Formats: sequence, structure tokens, C-alpha cells
Amino acid sequence: MASKEDILEALTDYQVQCNNNKRLRRMQRDWSKLLHFLAEDTNDIFTMDVVNGEIVSFEAGARDTPDIIVTTHSENLCDMFWGDLNPSQKYLDGEIRVKATQEDVMRLDAITMIIWPDV
Repeated sequence: MASKEDILEALTDYQVQCNNNKRLRRMQRDWSKLLHFLAEDTNDIFTMDVVNGEIVSFEAGARDTPDIIVTTHSENLCDMFWGDLNPSQKYLDGEIRVKATQEDVMRLDAITMIIWPDV
């Protein structure tokens, strides 16, 4: 089980990876969403703001009404943000659940493939 601090540390690394990837930023330049990540084993929720393809903030706790909700175990969240697992496969296996439009699910998949193509 990952702690809230572990997940926040992983989110920090993820923010750097995303925001420093010029290809990803260019591809997602028109994408602005509010995301909630729910660690179902700890009941922790994390909010992430993406504005024009840039992760501008994240925090512990829920804020406002999200466009996207990602639910999984805390360890999966850490591993996903650190790039240690293939979230697409975990999604297909039902270990990661995403409540979003089909377009947003496809964008999340594309983001993963650009940041961690070898996972």
C-alpha cells in the first residue's frame, strides 16, 4: 500500500516528465481538464489541473467537479506516475477504471505512450 506522501512524490515526478516533454505539450496544447485520482484501498483522492496540456497543479483532496476520474489501488497510482507499469494494460484488465469521455480515455492512453514508450 502506498502512502499519500508516496503518491504525491510520484505525481511530482509525473508533472516534471509531462511538462518537460515538448512533443507531448505540443500534442496536448488544446487539452484542459480537471482530474481526480482515487486510491480505492486508502480512500485518498488527488486532484490534478491540466491547462493547455500543462499540469499546472496537483494536490491531495478532491476539488470541484472533475472531467476525468481514475480509480485504482494506491500502488498502481504510484507505479503509473513513475512509469513502472503500463496503465493501458491495467485498464484493459480492469485494475484501473476511468470515468471519462472516450476522447479523454484515448488522450490518456496517448500521453502514456509518449512519456513511457517502453513500458
